[in-house]
Amino acid sequence: CCLICSLVALTHSLYEAKACICDGMNFCNCSSRHLTAIPTNLPKQLQRLDMSNNLIQEITDTDLQPYKELEVLLMNNNDIHSISQNAFQSLANLEELDISYNKLTSMLPTWFRHLQNLKQLNLLGNQYTSLGESSLFSALSSLKDLKIGNGNFEAFHRHDFDGVLSLDNLYLNISNLRQYANGTLKTIKPIRHVTITTNIPLLPDILTDLSLSAIVLEMKNMSFTLHGDVESFTALTDTTVKVLMYRECLLTDNSAARLIEIINTYKNVTDFDLLDCTLEGTGQGAPILKDENSSLTTVVIKNLYIPNFYIFSDLSSVYKVVRKIKSVTCVDSKVFLMPCHFSRSFMMMEYLDLSGNILTDLLLQGASCFYDGYGAWPSLKTLNVSRNRLLSLPKVAETLVHVPSLTSIDLSQNSFGGSSSSSCTWPANLKSLNISNCQIRHISDCIPVTLEHLDVSFNNLEEFRLSLPDLKELYISENRLTKLPADAHLPRLNLFIIRENRLIDFFQSDLNFFPNLTGLDGRNNNYFCSCQFVDFVSKNHKLLVGWPHDYVCDSPTSVRDNQIDKANLPLLMCHKTLVVTLTCIILILGITFILALCYYFHIAWYVKMTCAWLKAKRRPLKVLDREICYDAYVSYSERDSEWVENMMLPLLENGDPPFKICFHKRDFVPGKTIIDNIIDAMETSYKTLFILSEHFVQSEWCKYELEFSHFRLFDENNDTAILVILEPIERSTVPKRFAKLRKLMNTKTYLKWPTEEEEQEVFWTNLKEAL
Repeated sequence: CCLICSLVALTHSLYEAKACICDGMNFCNCSSRHLTAIPTNLPKQLQRLDMSNNLIQEITDTDLQPYKELEVLLMNNNDIHSISQNAFQSLANLEELDISYNKLTSMLPTWFRHLQNLKQLNLLGNQYTSLGESSLFSALSSLKDLKIGNGNFEAFHRHDFDGVLSLDNLYLNISNLRQYANGTLKTIKPIRHVTITTNIPLLPDILTDLSLSAIVLEMKNMSFTLHGDVESFTALTDTTVKVLMYRECLLTDNSAARLIEIINTYKNVTDFDLLDCTLEGTGQGAPILKDENSSLTTVVIKNLYIPNFYIFSDLSSVYKVVRKIKSVTCVDSKVFLMPCHFSRSFMMMEYLDLSGNILTDLLLQGASCFYDGYGAWPSLKTLNVSRNRLLSLPKVAETLVHVPSLTSIDLSQNSFGGSSSSSCTWPANLKSLNISNCQIRHISDCIPVTLEHLDVSFNNLEEFRLSLPDLKELYISENRLTKLPADAHLPRLNLFIIRENRLIDFFQSDLNFFPNLTGLDGRNNNYFCSCQFVDFVSKNHKLLVGWPHDYVCDSPTSVRDNQIDKANLPLLMCHKTLVVTLTCIILILGITFILALCYYFHIAWYVKMTCAWLKAKRRPLKVLDREICYDAYVSYSERDSEWVENMMLPLLENGDPPFKICFHKRDFVPGKTIIDNIIDAMETSYKTLFILSEHFVQSEWCKYELEFSHFRLFDENNDTAILVILEPIERSTVPKRFAKLRKLMNTKTYLKWPTEEEEQEVFWTNLKEAL
């Protein structure tokens, strides 16, 4: 039984370990693993543990004891209904604790008494109705971010936040709050950002407590439908609040009109934000405005939904409010028109963002409202009308030329693909222009020459030839350029962003056109990694932004997808001249060496002899069917001709019996080659008589004749050679190429011409017998 229990425990432990994913940064992700308890076999040095979205129902005193180094513990979205008093006792280093969206019905101060380093605490989405009878956070001296509340939360008591001195973020989800003790939030000073979702009746008391502590005050997911619903915001007339924000709220004509009246009286609130809100009405609720010195300078409206926007009335009732506003943002709100007089009311506006709306060329021209010698927005410096429905760059330039202070314009994500190539007139002080992602195929002359910053990214440009003498930054990413724009005149360019084009390479000659360039971002192009390019880039990489990552070779195929700094190119490709030179030198030396060998070993002579031998071998054998005409063929050196002609021939041809000798001067057939005559003479003779002397071994033709005789011996099995040594021959004086002669002298009996006359008769007798 014990063994079975041990096996079950071991199996469970292994499953837990497998369920969690731990990295080398002391973080374990056990989220969404259907776990019912905190694993016990995780690394002891664990610092961050995510147990969210599991099936855990309770946390006991021992569950977290092994993990004393924990700094972040996420237990949200479980089924936790019970936490032991000492469950977090060992977590003295804990900085973030999230137990939101569980089933806790009450909060105990003992949970947090040992968490002096805790900075972030999330208690949202449980089932508790209050924070308890005693101060829950009194031990949390380091607390900075606090989130509390749920749909069942009913009451705040005066002591609830005792011990909390200041906060960066306070999130209160108390939409069903029924009881609020005055002064509950007053002790926390300051609170940088407060987010509140509550019911309207208790809002005045809450805002009164926060008016002298909060800096950013955000109303979230609340409905202000009546005139009196916003009356509580009069508490912010004299306040520390700088930003008043409404997120996912509902306003009507009545509540909006009263809110504008209240905002007009503010002396400290500078920013008013409407984010993802809904305005039900048509703008008929006209606020009654006095000449107040309002502190409001910034208005931000994002994704404002007006169901009846197409019948929304004129905004003349708010002209007084906007006179001192310096920054206006109204994005993604279907704005298609700014009435002329409304535009002219923004006398001090320096920043206007109308991106993500439905403005056209004509309606933008109407909003600029130029007549009687002046137009709207006299102080405007920055204009953003990106993501609208503008179609003509010249018309936009014509519209904005009368905005005298304009220095920066964002026209990105419009459709200027069909714009005219004619020149345009822009505001004289314009320094920055963004026309990225506008489907532009050709940069026309309708670009102001005063620019210092130009963004033409995400278009279809294949070239860039503009002359912009003051330009310092050029953004031309995501186009089709194959080379740096050497035809452009950009003498002051400092930063050049040309990512994701079709650049093949660039060299110093290209960079010389940009003498002041300090940064070039050329990542993700189609680089051809030649040896020269790789070498140049490696030596000048300090100029390249983002080096070496994303600087990748596209070709040649041997280094494709390799980073340029890691491209190992073949030696032949990088040092072609050197390799060719070395190859030629080696080849010349090799040929010279071979020629020297040929000379030393008489290879040329052997080649000639071989050719002659092969030619002779191809001749048909005629010994059997040809008549033998001569008794002998005489092979001798021309220098021995006197002895042959005057002594040997007469004695042999006139002797008894007479011998018929083939003598080349007499018997060779005119017109035939010498070799053919020699071969014919040998084939038609019984014997070949070699007259050997020092002169013989120096004669090439004698050597041929000797070789042919040897050839005849092997091919016809006919030993016809007769050697006559006319004078003594030292063996060492016989050239090495006369190998056949050396062999014959060693293997055959030869006749030696005697110098004494009495022995010469014997010589002739022996010669005649040999023939």
